[in-house]
Amino acid sequence: MDRPAWAPPGIDLSVPSVSRIYDYYLGGSHNFEVDREAARRAMEFLPGLPKIMQANRAFMRRAVRHAVGEGVTQFLDVGSGIPTFGNVHEIAQQADPSARVVYVDHDPVAVAHSKAVLEGNERAAVVAADLRKPQDILHSPEVARLLDLDRPVALLLVSVLHFLEDSDRPHEAVAELRDALAPGSLVILTYASLEGVPASPEQADGAVGVYRDIRNPLVMRSRDEVARFFDGCEMLDPGLVAMPYWRPDTPPEQEDPYAFSGFAGVGRKG
Repeated sequence: MDRPAWAPPGIDLSVPSVSRIYDYYLGGSHNFEVDREAARRAMEFLPGLPKIMQANRAFMRRAVRHAVGEGVTQFLDVGSGIPTFGNVHEIAQQADPSARVVYVDHDPVAVAHSKAVLEGNERAAVVAADLRKPQDILHSPEVARLLDLDRPVALLLVSVLHFLEDSDRPHEAVAELRDALAPGSLVILTYASLEGVPASPEQADGAVGVYRDIRNPLVMRSRDEVARFFDGCEMLDPGLVAMPYWRPDTPPEQEDPYAFSGFAGVGRKG
């Protein structure tokens, strides 16, 4: 298989990546055939998967604009994936040119492409690190240079927590990040859910099985378990809801039914 010029050396082109699959769903070009094949298999069960990802991105943009409106102009986007149009730094810096953004991902393609996109942007950077090791993120040179943790920060965890198994201690990891942030900081997250998926349980299980087969299992948690990620925070209205219901720009009833497949919420640290 030919290696694309943008692919970092050492990338195994035969192993799918959830970051690159997500990029494919969003119509991006930084993915390999093995990623596209896995995505197409999942879409055989749930053809609306791209709509779910689009709803994720739309929620993220609304939440970032809300954060800037509240005076929060520092962003830590963990599990950021491969940059696409309308990414956090574009939305935040359009609203406030002084906004600062640090992206975090452990996928080498996501990190390499982020560096290329951010070249020349002195107020944005990317860290190669893993959500499961919060101290690596918090003590990174990029965070030290760009973020003042004594002032409020918006912590973004968009479409990432459902890839952490219980053995990864996801609630503890999020708490460790949150506890390092100043009062007034925001926790912004989305979480995949089979509640609201306009498909049969067999179809949903089939799509989940694709991710299990590529060794990136989707961990479905209850609404109460997802709400625990906001411990120590005051939930902003309208609370933890399906993505199109969080402060929508357009009437939710106009959304594709698949867009309601997942939870979204924003909490403010007290």
